[in-house]
Amino acid sequence: MHEHDVIVVGAGGAGLRAAIAAHEHGADVALVTKLHPVRSHTGAAEGGINAALHEEDSWELHAYDTMKGSDYLGDAPAIDTFAKDAPGEVIQLEHWGMPFSREEDGTVSQRPFGGLSFPRTTYAGAETGHHLLHTMYEQVVKRGIEVYDEWYVTNLAVTGHDDPEDRECHGCVAYDIKTGEIAGFRATQGVILATGGPGQVYDHTTNAVANTGDGPAMAYRAGVPLEDMEFVQFHPTTLPSTGVLISEGVRGEGGILYNAEEERFMFEHGYANNEGELASRDVVSRAELTEVNDGRGIEDEYVHLDMRHLGEERILDRLENILHLAEDFEGVDGLEEPMPVKPGQHYEMGGIECNENGETCISGLYAAGECACVSLHGSNRLGGNALPELLVFGARAGRHAASADMAEAEVPTGPSAQSEVGAVDTPVPPGMVEDSDDPVVADGGAVATGDEVLERAVQRERERIETLLERDGINHAEVRADIQETMTENVNVFREEEGLQQALSDIREAREAYRHVGVSDPSRTFNTDLIHTIETRNVIDLAEAITLGALAREEFRGAHWRAQHQQRKDDEWLKHTMLQWNDGSPELYYVPVILEGHEQTYEPKERSY
Repeated sequence: MHEHDVIVVGAGGAGLRAAIAAHEHGADVALVTKLHPVRSHTGAAEGGINAALHEEDSWELHAYDTMKGSDYLGDAPAIDTFAKDAPGEVIQLEHWGMPFSREEDGTVSQRPFGGLSFPRTTYAGAETGHHLLHTMYEQVVKRGIEVYDEWYVTNLAVTGHDDPEDRECHGCVAYDIKTGEIAGFRATQGVILATGGPGQVYDHTTNAVANTGDGPAMAYRAGVPLEDMEFVQFHPTTLPSTGVLISEGVRGEGGILYNAEEERFMFEHGYANNEGELASRDVVSRAELTEVNDGRGIEDEYVHLDMRHLGEERILDRLENILHLAEDFEGVDGLEEPMPVKPGQHYEMGGIECNENGETCISGLYAAGECACVSLHGSNRLGGNALPELLVFGARAGRHAASADMAEAEVPTGPSAQSEVGAVDTPVPPGMVEDSDDPVVADGGAVATGDEVLERAVQRERERIETLLERDGINHAEVRADIQETMTENVNVFREEEGLQQALSDIREAREAYRHVGVSDPSRTFNTDLIHTIETRNVIDLAEAITLGALAREEFRGAHWRAQHQQRKDDEWLKHTMLQWNDGSPELYYVPVILEGHEQTYEPKERSY
């Protein structure tokens, strides 16, 4: 068993920032990560980091843009905290040596991004996330913070009280990918989940293969509600063949979208008469797919993104990486021809319910980054707001876990915040299937004290992995492929009731099939088949949560479009969709959105660009 004050699970942007903050406040902290830190998916972030740095800008404007972008489903205390803290975090990064792009006078460059009223997106070429990861990993090494590299956390050690708000998290269980060892990690002060998003729920995604929603799935099964999972962001510019991201920075620098008839459709077809290509991501993604569906797409699949007019010097200075991506994956020279792009799954706005200090309803369990839902992004995230979220809320979670003196959070957590019981008609029962005593799918019980909880959790995990390795069964890849296919077909940008019902039926069949999975590779060293099999359980749980929320929310808000419900319904749906795992049965309820901020109350308005 390993013991530390604070255990941070995941070593991307949020995890690294949390570990640094906890260490700065005196905690013995360790990072436990299934990837080497600089291989984390944060490194794929291209565009930039929003912060109100310019004297003509303000945190209030940043907060307003974020609330408007959220389609008024963000919680104002979280949004205001974020906008206030972001400038300090960016300045801290610069002091740590982050190589930001700069203007001729030496000031940090800022570019326009979609949905922003001021060009406040700082960046480092088109490799902002890559440089951010390396900058913060240097700080982790400098401080001597212990990193358990290639240890895959598979379960949390949580007490078994009936009420989730009475439960305590005492650590986690991890599998050493290099040796096959299964060990407990005791956290005397807190576990911070920073595991990233669930992009592998879809088959066309900008996300890495490792992004399987491990943190949200583990927290969900431990009793923490999942919040607003139906809100999935589809980025408008991904490469058709792979899902590789083409940064919003291309459009921020002046890139133009054209359809097959060479029309600048964002303006000419009235999708965003003022902002055009720099409308919010949900608006642009729907516009592109509408063009394709109406017969104006190129090869009935994509549109063109053109940056040739920017000139070679500017492209090489600010967007050189984009040239390499287009050439390597599509055989297109962005200096000479437009690039093919189409929407792809990119980001999960929902996640583990937590407050501004990263606290969940389970004592000692925190969440930060894409795996968490504060709620900052509401129903739609603005480009450039993900990286500062990692910094702001990663730092706050780290400080709080290290017992720093912090103001009490204003965003409530846990089932006690419930304002309304939810109900949704489903074609099949959601949640666990019969035979849940099978170690492969069982959640297991828990006991009252910390050491016993962790020991029991380690033993259960050993039983599960032994069962997977010893029995003959189907390969997990068949199950995962079925999930990805139905989610991409039925729970995408455009959603219809019949398709959502079909997805739930398909997910149920996948759950049934997962009871019969086995791992054919018996080895204990770098057994990727075993790792992917464990991950697939998480993919199933989160696919179901996304789809249940999408079926329940009968309105059109932000990234959530329903064919049968084409209006935003503030009177009925100005509330968060919550799902709680109750002995294997998802329970739906709602919590009000908080529109009263630190200095103003936000009034919902029509969102147009």
